[in-house]
Amino acid sequence: MATSSSLDTLIELATKDSEAATKQLGRCIRLGDEAQQKLDMLMQYRDDYATRFEQNLAGGLSTTAYRNFQTFIEKIDNALSGQQEVVRLAQVRIGEAKAAWQACERKRLSYDTLATRARNEALAIANKRDQKQSDEQASRMAYYNKQN
Repeated sequence: MATSSSLDTLIELATKDSEAATKQLGRCIRLGDEAQQKLDMLMQYRDDYATRFEQNLAGGLSTTAYRNFQTFIEKIDNALSGQQEVVRLAQVRIGEAKAAWQACERKRLSYDTLATRARNEALAIANKRDQKQSDEQASRMAYYNKQN
């Protein structure tokens, strides 16, 4: 079985890895949230622009204004598609970072379990030794009491 100091070193390293993975997961989540907010903002902007267009259309529009609207909506739609891809990639990165964090945590917890088992085993050995010494001392006392 590994020594206590070896396990302590492994636990320390695994803890550092887990903390780094936690920070990375946090960064990925933050970037994902920011990407989603930008997407939501673009969608809201497109809806507002379409509403304004419909209001202007009721008042009458020139063909140039109509073409400009169509061109601008296409640009917004392209931006929306691009931002949706950014959000999708951010979600993929979040999933990868979460998996990495979970792996680090499993490793750290495994080392903790090993360390706990080692401590319990050492304690059991010490208790056995103490019990044996206590039994020997009781046996000697009984022997000396018989002699006297």
